[in-house]
Amino acid sequence: MSTDVINLPDRQRLNWTTTIVLVLLHIGAIGAFFCFSWPRLASAIFLYWMATGLGISLGYHRLHTHRSFKVPLWMEYFFAVCGALTLEGGPIFWVATHRIHHQKSDQLGDPHSPRDGAWWAHVGWILLGEAKHNNTRLMAKYAPDLAKHRFYVWLNNYHWLPMVVLSGILLAAGGWQMLLWGVCLRVVAGLHATWLVNSATHMWGKRRFSTRDDSRNNWWVALLTFGEGWHNNHHAHPTSARHGLAWYEFDISWITLKLMKAFGIAKGIKVAKVDSALAEREAA
Repeated sequence: MSTDVINLPDRQRLNWTTTIVLVLLHIGAIGAFFCFSWPRLASAIFLYWMATGLGISLGYHRLHTHRSFKVPLWMEYFFAVCGALTLEGGPIFWVATHRIHHQKSDQLGDPHSPRDGAWWAHVGWILLGEAKHNNTRLMAKYAPDLAKHRFYVWLNNYHWLPMVVLSGILLAAGGWQMLLWGVCLRVVAGLHATWLVNSATHMWGKRRFSTRDDSRNNWWVALLTFGEGWHNNHHAHPTSARHGLAWYEFDISWITLKLMKAFGIAKGIKVAKVDSALAEREAA
């Protein structure tokens, strides 16, 4: 598979549209602290779980990218809409980017490796160069399974629409103050949490498995991202729906998935067969 879809962008050319949107979101996030209320905080936390937890961790990542489990198609679509609420792009773009990351992790062609600089891995790769968010035809080369669904193609082309609808609901329900908390602050927190998986978990933490990349297990990133911080575990076993492989590695998405299995919603769950080896290693 070639890397012609996501080349390393021209680092001298700023993507002004993306940059302006991110600057405005950060300004709004700061403004949220000047209008605090418990209901607004509760709404932001709920939407953070819905978008980053269900949408990114369970949806875009473990389900859509790695097919670690199966759910009814309507739930797949629901998770994808939740993922779009993070403003990290549509499902085809996100899945394609992450699959390239796994193929070229910390090598030439990786879209966001800290070997190209910590700032680059965290956000620079998004701010510079040509954005591929709406280039569905190009990105579909890396996500042909999703491109077969008209819904995913539509959502990838109009990934901003769920956020527009949500913004209208929040504005009507709680005014600009609720918009600042439920959109600006929540989105900024979710973006940085996801970006930390790209940057921090390839720089800081422990390596349980000897992988060909620099992936590491980072507990505090895991807490922020519903278990995505157990990144070395994930790179060693990318199709495993469980990322926290030891008893002390808190993985909220895995707990959620076990509840879904208990209710008969999630099936065909793939789990890395390393528990016994882990126990021996931890006991040594």
